[in-house]
Amino acid sequence: MSDSEHVPDYQVTEIPESGLSDSGGEEGGSQPSGDGGGNWKAVLVILMLVFAGLGGLAFYASQWKQAVAVREVVIEGTDIVRRSDLSSLLQSYIGKNLQSIDTGELEEKLLGIPYVKGISVARELNGIIRVRVTEREPVARTVYRNKKLIIDAQGMLLPETQRVVSRYPELIRVFGIRRTVQARNGLGQLSVGDSAMVMDLTAALKDSEYAKLLIREIHLEEDGLIFCKVTGSPARFVVGSDGNFKEKLKKFEIFWQKVVSKKGLDAFYSVDLRFRDRVFTRDIDTTGIQRDMAL
Repeated sequence: MSDSEHVPDYQVTEIPESGLSDSGGEEGGSQPSGDGGGNWKAVLVILMLVFAGLGGLAFYASQWKQAVAVREVVIEGTDIVRRSDLSSLLQSYIGKNLQSIDTGELEEKLLGIPYVKGISVARELNGIIRVRVTEREPVARTVYRNKKLIIDAQGMLLPETQRVVSRYPELIRVFGIRRTVQARNGLGQLSVGDSAMVMDLTAALKDSEYAKLLIREIHLEEDGLIFCKVTGSPARFVVGSDGNFKEKLKKFEIFWQKVVSKKGLDAFYSVDLRFRDRVFTRDIDTTGIQRDMAL
């Protein structure tokens, strides 16, 4: 080697292609940090504290609920049901522990009031019992076994009250109720046949244009014959028991406009509306003679 050549005093070491990590670990990975175990312990401690806090709050809320007393009863949805009827049954609950109130039992008790159709009782954490009432819908008046009664939309027979009569002054009257059945709540109820006839006919009257203003009585006969009467006229407007009441009431309106308006209210004993496109009448003074009249 010549004197001019310079030889370094260190050696060059080739680094394998796979290389080593900066931390000096084995190929393809690194050693976990020594702080990881401590982080998990801290998270676990925090979770334990949170769960302990929630448990404490739940226990405190439970104890607080047990100490809440009923301070007020709020009644909603009443119109024909007297609030005093409800209040008299609810007054005894004031001051009682709120959580001890059995809402299902209370609802059953309130359903015993005749005009109550549905009831919902809720306990509120501020010491209030909230009672929401759904009332029965009166559709007609009747007399059964010398008792004045109201018929509702499900055929239930309810005691007639001045409160109901004053709020529903135009209720149609039903005569000829023959038999009733006992309902679950202790009330009487129309038989299935009578109820169907009354409900269908009153619904048809409600949808009519003029008939609902004129017809004031529905009569149910022993043989199943049904006829209606208007105020101030002896005439029987026969509608039968085979349905199609809307069509028959429409014929009634046409007959009233074309004939009754000319001959007067007292001209007919019966007007039979059961036949298609025709009306059969009997005059008041010749009840044995039936007349055929086309509409």
